[in-house]
Amino acid sequence: MPNDREGVIKYRLDHQYRTLPSDADLCEINAWRAIIFRLGLIGRIADKYDGLGFGNISIRRAPGQNGFLVSATQTGHLPQLGREHYAWVTAASPQQNHLQAQGPAQPSSEALTHAVIYQRLPNVQAVIHGHCPELWHNTAKLRLAHTAAHIPYGTPEMASAVASLLEATANNDSGIFTMLGHEDGVVAFGTSLKQAAEALIGRLAQALALEQNRPAR
Repeated sequence: MPNDREGVIKYRLDHQYRTLPSDADLCEINAWRAIIFRLGLIGRIADKYDGLGFGNISIRRAPGQNGFLVSATQTGHLPQLGREHYAWVTAASPQQNHLQAQGPAQPSSEALTHAVIYQRLPNVQAVIHGHCPELWHNTAKLRLAHTAAHIPYGTPEMASAVASLLEATANNDSGIFTMLGHEDGVVAFGTSLKQAAEALIGRLAQALALEQNRPAR
């Protein structure tokens, strides 16, 4: 079984509390997050994950830059986010388990994984981390890329595992993988928020089809 506690920031964080840059446009990221929230891939379930919110979403600051805007820690339960619910990751060193960020709130506990993807895949512009038991439990049947069950989220070990996974999948600019050491954890990425979300939703449809075709017990 996964050995982590949901929502706990495990990396070293240097955070400066300040307003987001005035040119940070949240319209598109909030629109796609609202869809993912309605599907239950971001949210909160009272009797799971210690009752804490789950899921996060990010976009690259600008092409060619590794900085990214990410939803803040413990915002998963909110139906809609405002400017006060985002953080700006300005630098990341996954090998040293360290992030630098600024904004009105601290970045998500999964921000280190987002950072690895942006650093390894320059064309990727968006990352979505959600919880989806249907996808997670059907990882093998769907032949999804995945990190090992003994690797907890938000750690240098996870960062290294994600980096290796991306290399093994030929550095595709869009895709999806599950985290077997992070209960129900799934990550989608793409060259746009639309592409990342469609990858996630498309695979969810395949997982639901498998669930419906399961023989009755």
